[in-house]
Amino acid sequence: MGVRSLVSRVAGAGVLAALLLVASTALAIWWTARQDSRPESDAIVVLGSAQYNGVPSSIFEARLEHARALYEAGVAPVIVTVGGKAAGDAFTEAEAGRDYLVRAGVPAEALLAVPEGVDTLESMRVVGRAFAERGWERAVLVTDPWHAMRAERMAEDAGMQADSSPTRQGPAVQTRATQFRYILRETAAYLLYRVTGESVAGAPGIG
Repeated sequence: MGVRSLVSRVAGAGVLAALLLVASTALAIWWTARQDSRPESDAIVVLGSAQYNGVPSSIFEARLEHARALYEAGVAPVIVTVGGKAAGDAFTEAEAGRDYLVRAGVPAEALLAVPEGVDTLESMRVVGRAFAERGWERAVLVTDPWHAMRAERMAEDAGMQADSSPTRQGPAVQTRATQFRYILRETAAYLLYRVTGESVAGAPGIG
């Protein structure tokens, strides 16, 4: 076997391995998105998304409503909202989420706003510190279905025992084309995190 043939085979094997990794990751994201784990936990953690002058976007509202349903079902005694704000914003995502839930009837004492985090990784780290300060361990994460696997991984790396109960409403799950696009983007974001330990800021469910 010539050197050129050997190099060609090694390169082909590398490409095949990369394709298999991408495909298996996408399948795992799809599978995680279809699960709904809601064990008794210390807190329900709502991942932030866009808000407009204190009014949650449709994606964020879907997450908050799902978290409220979990709270009313007795999954956890506290809902944690997390997320910072962009330059020029008057409200953080955490504050907008907390205020929305208060208006929806959740007692203020059952809410904890953690007004930091520009992406999923930073949000999970600041929530992890809030959990450690209070002696909490287990969290149920509320986010979009395709975001659930990466959020779980980042939460666990931040020291929490994490399960996810994804939303089933909102723009992220409206059409098959939207779902396919989110899975592709989350596959790239998840693999980048596993390789580099860094997050990616971007569209809802990607940062």
